[in-house]
Amino acid sequence: MLRRSLAALAAVTFTLLAGVTGAAAAFPDRPVRIIVPFPAGGSNDVIARLLAQNLQEQWKQPVIVDNRSGAGGNVGADNVVRADPDGYTLLLSAPGPLAINPSLYPNLPYNPLKDFAPIALVANVPIVLAVNPAVKATSVKELIALAKAEPGKLNFGSSGNGTTNHLAGELFKTLAGIDIVHVPYRGAAPAMNDLVAGHIPMMFDNMPAVRPQVTAGKIRALAVAGAQRSPLFPELPTMIEAGVPGFDASAWFGLVAPAKTSQDVLQVIIDATKKALTEPEMAKKFADLGAEPGTLFGPAFGKFIEAEDIKWAKVIKDANVKVD
Repeated sequence: MLRRSLAALAAVTFTLLAGVTGAAAAFPDRPVRIIVPFPAGGSNDVIARLLAQNLQEQWKQPVIVDNRSGAGGNVGADNVVRADPDGYTLLLSAPGPLAINPSLYPNLPYNPLKDFAPIALVANVPIVLAVNPAVKATSVKELIALAKAEPGKLNFGSSGNGTTNHLAGELFKTLAGIDIVHVPYRGAAPAMNDLVAGHIPMMFDNMPAVRPQVTAGKIRALAVAGAQRSPLFPELPTMIEAGVPGFDASAWFGLVAPAKTSQDVLQVIIDATKKALTEPEMAKKFADLGAEPGTLFGPAFGKFIEAEDIKWAKVIKDANVKVD
């Protein structure tokens, strides 16, 4: 009797395991949707569409980019949290919904660290500190000296309260011990226009927006905000090299799934994403945008999100940042 029970149990277990393995092997057998929590046309959207095209070619299934913007990206993120955890609905997001918004929105309807399964850091986009050419500072040290000589008189622009380039400016204030005034804009483009025109003296902005303006001589780049130099601007020092110890701020885009997605399905997506990001053609397309392919996958990307959450929570608290 015992032998029959054990045999029956083994058969059931084998059937269940075979079903799980079979489901992962068949994934995907229908269209996959990648939700972008911001409007079409921005860096997040462009990166998502490049990845979607590559995954579609690998999987021989449609991979659809679905823009669900609103509330600083929270609408799209919450949409993914509520989706079936089957791998067919994914989120490709900038730092906001995954690592910044928990400290900005007191009633956030999801917990990024608990409600998502990390898949991949898809792309890094360097942030650059730039000034108008009329500013009498050709280095970060000179800019800090200028700010200390005229506390509260230097403004820095951003694409809005709580955005990555705003928080980079707040981090600069804290670590350099300077008093500069934040001027939020409704998007990075109008802020950059005012930087070029000289209406604001400085700002932190993403490499794709900064690079052509520097090349044209309309603004002056002083440093890269990340911990390492960018191959897109190899002559630019990092903020750390330029004299601001501990400074590390970059824009990035990451892929996640609902938390209860099976590990087998997640691994299929991780493997396909890793393959996409290591292809030379994809690296070239990213470079043309001013981006660099990511190199963190699965749990390693999860730890990265945790570290980003901690870092920006401190900046937001210290600077008393509030959303509009």
